Amino acid sequence: MKKIVGVLLACVVGITVLGGWNTDEVEAAKKNDEITIYLVRHGKTFFNTTGQVQGFADSPLTDKGISQAKKLGTGLKNIKFDLAYSSDLGRQRNTAKLILAKSGNSKTELLEHDGFKEWNYGGYEGKTNEEMWTPVFEKNGFKMDEEWSDYGKLVEKIGDEGIANSIAENDPLKAAETYDEITTRGQAAMNKVIKDAKKQKAKNVMIVSSGSMIPTLLELIAPGEYDGETIDNCSVTTLKYKAGKYSVKKIGDMQYVE
Repeated sequence: MKKIVGVLLACVVGITVLGGWNTDEVEAAKKNDEITIYLVRHGKTFFNTTGQVQGFADSPLTDKGISQAKKLGTGLKNIKFDLAYSSDLGRQRNTAKLILAKSGNSKTELLEHDGFKEWNYGGYEGKTNEEMWTPVFEKNGFKMDEEWSDYGKLVEKIGDEGIANSIAENDPLKAAETYDEITTRGQAAMNKVIKDAKKQKAKNVMIVSSGSMIPTLLELIAPGEYDGETIDNCSVTTLKYKAGKYSVKKIGDMQYVE
């Protein structure tokens, strides 16, 4: 009987100790689950300067764009990026490499995913912004001008979905992406980032993308959080991911560049 009682006591003690250890481990895991994502727009490019449509088509960073990326990298020098992503677009890739070099993260491998590419504007690629955008604005009762004065009203009226689908419908080559096509690859890209981050226990992740794709990504992962804020070249949008949920901390932050 004494032996039986002793064994039972040992089991109870063992379970208590293990239970406490498991609880602490769970709490530590929860604490370490938080991932900070720095979502960056590429530096200014030649097409940004000339007012040409730039989606899957690419153009090089200008001197200003290179300077922006270097300034941003210097501003982020106290952050260790465990993971870094862009697409295979040169403007995104080169911006990311400059940021990594200037921030002291040159050893961090730059991974590429098509989901971070800008929207594909099909037959409008390389043409003037006016040629693509004027029909979309006018169809909805707005005017397209150099200041994009009515753009916020356009977004409020038809949203990213309406804009993307209008461009795809108007595209003479019928090669522009629909909203569903854009969001499918965007969601796949963000899922990959989180999967990689969890696997590698990453704390800080940098993603370099583009001006239309960043709001699309925000709407996918944190619906309603984006409210038309300007996404300038080399602006930083900061997100937190924890326990399966995203929260938006800053949108279009230019403090490191201006």
